[in-house]
Amino acid sequence: MKPLSRLLELPRSLLARNIALLIVLVMLSQVCSLAVLLHYVQKPRVQRTAVVFAHYITTLNALFEAAPDDARNALLARVNDHAQPPDAAALEPPASPLHFYMSYQRRVFLDALRQNLPADMAVRWQSEGGQRLWIQMHAHGEPAWIALPVPEDARGGGLDAAILLSLGLTALAALTGYLIQRHLNRPLQNLAHAARRVSSGETPPPLPTDGPTEIAEVSGAFNQMTQALQQAEATRAVMLAGISHDIRTPLTKLRLAMAMAITDHGDDSFVVAAEAYLDQIETILQQFMDYAGSGEREAAQPGDLNALVNRLAADFAGLGHEFELSLGALPVFPYRPITMMRLLMNLMQNAVVYGRTGFAVRTWIRNEHAYVAIGDRGKGLEPQELEALKAPFQRGRNARSQPGGTGLGLAIVERIARLHGGSLQFHAREGGGLEVWVVLPLNARAAT
Repeated sequence: MKPLSRLLELPRSLLARNIALLIVLVMLSQVCSLAVLLHYVQKPRVQRTAVVFAHYITTLNALFEAAPDDARNALLARVNDHAQPPDAAALEPPASPLHFYMSYQRRVFLDALRQNLPADMAVRWQSEGGQRLWIQMHAHGEPAWIALPVPEDARGGGLDAAILLSLGLTALAALTGYLIQRHLNRPLQNLAHAARRVSSGETPPPLPTDGPTEIAEVSGAFNQMTQALQQAEATRAVMLAGISHDIRTPLTKLRLAMAMAITDHGDDSFVVAAEAYLDQIETILQQFMDYAGSGEREAAQPGDLNALVNRLAADFAGLGHEFELSLGALPVFPYRPITMMRLLMNLMQNAVVYGRTGFAVRTWIRNEHAYVAIGDRGKGLEPQELEALKAPFQRGRNARSQPGGTGLGLAIVERIARLHGGSLQFHAREGGGLEVWVVLPLNARAAT
């Protein structure tokens, strides 16, 4: 059963599976029709021909036996008798796998002919040099072989046109099924394209619902889902704006009050520590806001990714963190500039905080994708731990000692990469350390 199930799973698309199923069903119906035609139509017809032909031969043999010697010899000479049949004459006609129906009809004819002839009348079939039947006659006990033409019904012809017509109907059915399935698949393709646009943060136009009932129901449900997502997105935007305002406003007032509380004399360490805690709270809040937003509303536009890397590396160099740059030739391609800057800043900041040394950024192109690799010489993590860091609120063992983190940094990066149709990968760096690869498609469709 397993090989059969694997064979049935070979066509991956619905179009290919339906066409394959249609071809199999049509061919099966044609094979059954041919079997019925051969067994219930052609076989009785050929058997009747064999009975008539056997009666003709027995009558001819009786004529030879009843004729006087001179007349019999003249008759035998006239039919060109032979003492032995030629070597090309065989007991059975040669089988032809391609023309199996001909072989079947010839075998039925010979079986019926031998059943209706006396046992001492041998029959041979000659195919070479023209189809002929060699019959052994007995004229006063002297055997004589004569050649007779094969009846048309025993030749196995007449079905070529029917088989060609069946093959033509099979091809026509397959072509018709292909065109129908293509017509049915078009709404599904539109649905898949619209779903990809929704996953990338866009709002596609409503899908038409004037097709078949089942497709119309799916399209209508998708339109309802899109409207619900738009409403949820609007609610989320209002909620995020409210949270940002309602939390940052008291934080700002608290920071101002603490600044006014600092005196020229006395111990102000508590105020300084409190301000540090406020900075951590604001950083955490910003990370939550970044993860919740992740740039869906920002429109993609063509840009130079190498120029963005150069600008960020210069900013980090101004803070005392030098990044070694190895930038390949990248074409201008569409991406969300502010969101992409957030992605690169998060990765470069992670390299500074957790890698501490050996900072480097390199870019290159492979298979219509742009690659950005940000590396450091810090302690490498296990592959399972690295993949787990893509999930929200996950922190590596080398980050748990760092205050103020939420475990959202790589989750934000991974989400932004997927928003651009790309992916996030972790690789061991040659010479020690870690490299984080961001893979981005160069075509505009994946990035919008």
